[in-house]
Amino acid sequence: MKKSLLLIPLIIISCKKEPAVTETVNKDSAVVKEMPDSAIKTDSAALRKQDSIINNAPVTKEVLRKGVMRSEKEGQIIRTADASQLPFTLGEEFTKDGQELVLKLTHYDRPNIKATISTNEKDFNIRFNQIRLPNGDYDGPFGREITYETKGKGEVWLIIGKSNMASGNTKGGFNVSVE
Repeated sequence: MKKSLLLIPLIIISCKKEPAVTETVNKDSAVVKEMPDSAIKTDSAALRKQDSIINNAPVTKEVLRKGVMRSEKEGQIIRTADASQLPFTLGEEFTKDGQELVLKLTHYDRPNIKATISTNEKDFNIRFNQIRLPNGDYDGPFGREITYETKGKGEVWLIIGKSNMASGNTKGGFNVSVE
């Protein structure tokens, strides 16, 4: 009787065991998982909106891949990029009144800087308000284009915002090209 009690668990285990199946997979094939149409539309719409808001410049995606950082705090957008990536174009958007963009170029070692703001917005009130040089000095205001002799090596800031001496819309998308 004791022997039969030992055999019962073995029989149960052997009966539950599934047969081994070998599966051949073609290395050139790919498994595609279908998503509902609503998820695809939502994702592509979100990507288009993101591209038009933050990264609407043609070269921006390449620059972002190389390490342009972005942060936003209390109406101030700060973008930081290594000057070795120059020239490049960044896309940005002001969504609130009174916003400003501070573009920080680290390791800047060129004798001068040239930058341009472009936009498709009508009556857009935007300009280079100030430049901060590697020695800590500030200069400005400027217009939508700046060509400036930079003395020394270090971090250069381009501060972009509305002009207090002009009227117009302060919300909208724009590109900043830096050489």
